[in-house]
Amino acid sequence: MRGYSRWVLLFVVALVALSIWAIYPPDKKINLGLDLRGGMHLVLEADLKRLPPGESAKDAVESALEIIRNRIDQFGVREPTIAREGQTRIVVDLPGIKNPQRAIDIIGKTALLEFKLVDEKGDLSEALKGNIPPGDEILYDSEGKAYLIKSKTLLTGSAIKDARVEIGQWGQPYVALDFTAKGAKKFADITGRHVGERLAIILDNVVKSAPVIKTRITGGKAVIEGISSMDEANELRIVLKSGALPVPFNIIQNTTIGPSLGKDSIRKGLISGIIGLIGVIIFMAVYYKKAGLIADAALLLNLLFLMAALAALKATLTLPGIAGIILTIGMSVDANVIIFERIREELKRERAPRSAVDTGYDRALRTILDANITTLITALILFQFGTGPIKGFATTLSIGILASLFTAIVVTRTIFNLILEGKPVQKLSI
Repeated sequence: MRGYSRWVLLFVVALVALSIWAIYPPDKKINLGLDLRGGMHLVLEADLKRLPPGESAKDAVESALEIIRNRIDQFGVREPTIAREGQTRIVVDLPGIKNPQRAIDIIGKTALLEFKLVDEKGDLSEALKGNIPPGDEILYDSEGKAYLIKSKTLLTGSAIKDARVEIGQWGQPYVALDFTAKGAKKFADITGRHVGERLAIILDNVVKSAPVIKTRITGGKAVIEGISSMDEANELRIVLKSGALPVPFNIIQNTTIGPSLGKDSIRKGLISGIIGLIGVIIFMAVYYKKAGLIADAALLLNLLFLMAALAALKATLTLPGIAGIILTIGMSVDANVIIFERIREELKRERAPRSAVDTGYDRALRTILDANITTLITALILFQFGTGPIKGFATTLSIGILASLFTAIVVTRTIFNLILEGKPVQKLSI
């Protein structure tokens, strides 16, 4: 038994070393959630009235979820949360974001790129009065200039393979497009048939440019000009590379949390946790004496293992997650209280310390497992069906339960075994 206890102790020491390595430095290893780092929370809702004929709403939202994820990845936000909510909504959390408006422009833009011909034979002035020729529509550029455009779409953004930002000879940014093989062939056919006409490049019903086709273009390349800034060019590159959303989305909720509020939440959460931890440590040491100190050591290990698991799993720590940690402190101590009371009962029956400890742990085990497993099941349900902060609470609570079971049952018993297997113990300090 003594050899077994030493092996367990070595395992715990190794686990402690690994845990310290996993969380150091904590500011880089622990991912803080939106409510702690500050950032932006968006809820997007699909406009199903504009769903293309034959398109499934479920498939459209699933496709949009992946496209939005790709856009955010290219935007460079660390540890974003993107999840579907219900049938038509997508929830996006962007911790630590510094330019919320730019993120909204990238995420919410449909990015439907179309190539259409300008109807130069039609009378624009008459069309502006309401006499729009059949098969035409009026579109505007970003400065409000009107164009009479033929409604038929000749090519869409689905034919684009790559998009990149380049600088023109006058220092103005533009977006260079590379077409797929199929798109390049179609673009060559379009430009070959319409030499001398104007081809409008339209993004989300806004005319970006309408150059004259001077010759058949066979290189599979095109450019979008008329861009005012490098930021706008980069946004356009991102949305074109990630693809157009299959259905327009409306932003129905937009909440921005400042970094100062996040720091204040961290400070208050830490103060609450430290006060609770100190109170529990003092109580256990006073009420259960040396056995209480063993429980205190197990409690500190529990917190260390919990934070290490969060870092290793790249889980996000939220304000409700801190509440889960504080709850874990109480649950961890609760297990030790049950064990120690069982040991006290055995000692009152004048059992030897070795026998009292063994019987106390055996009698307490089932009660501890029942209580923790039922709580764990509840936490897993919250994790499965919850989003954002609720999932953060469920994550820390689940990990905390598993860590507390290990420290309360395995670690403390190993320490008791090592004490009892050393010099003969006539009386336990409990």
